[in-house]
Amino acid sequence: MRILGIDPGIAIVGFGFIDKEGSKCVPVQYGCIQTEAHTPDEERLLHVYEAMVQLIDKYKPDEVAFEKLFFNRNVSTAMPVSQARGVLILAAHQKGLPIGEYTPMQVKQAIVGYGKAEKRQVQEMVRMFLKLQAIPKPDDVADALAVAICHAHSSTLNSKLNEVLRK
Repeated sequence: MRILGIDPGIAIVGFGFIDKEGSKCVPVQYGCIQTEAHTPDEERLLHVYEAMVQLIDKYKPDEVAFEKLFFNRNVSTAMPVSQARGVLILAAHQKGLPIGEYTPMQVKQAIVGYGKAEKRQVQEMVRMFLKLQAIPKPDDVADALAVAICHAHSSTLNSKLNEVLRK
C-alpha cells in the first residue's frame, strides 16, 4: 500500500510517499511544495493544489494522511494554513483517495511512543524507521513522513482489530 503523508502549510507543504510492505515502511519520494511570500493567497493556494494533483498523479498513492492543524502561538497563520489544507484535501478527494487525519500528539505517540515527544526525537525516529542517511529537511518534510508512518501503523492496527472482530 502506498501512503501519502502531508504536513499542510501555505508557505511550505511537506509531503512524503511511503510504501507499506508488511510491517516495513519504505520511502518512495518526499519533499515540499513552496510558495512565495507576498504572493496573493489565491495564487499560493492554486500553486499548492496544482502541485499536489501532479504529485498524486505521478506517485499514485492508495491513501492520504494529513496532520490535523494545531495553533498554539501564531494564530495569524491559522486561516491561510486552513485554506491550504482545504485545497490539499480537495485534491485527494477528487482523486477518490481515502483520507486519514492525525493530531500532532497521535503522530508523536505512533512514532516515538510518547505523545509529548520533542520534534527532534520524532525526526530521528523517522530517519531510523525509513533507514535514511539524514533527517529530511525542511522540518515539514520529516513531519509529513511521520504522518505517513503513523497512518501505516494505524491501518495495521485497524486491520488486525477487524480480523479479531471477524472471528
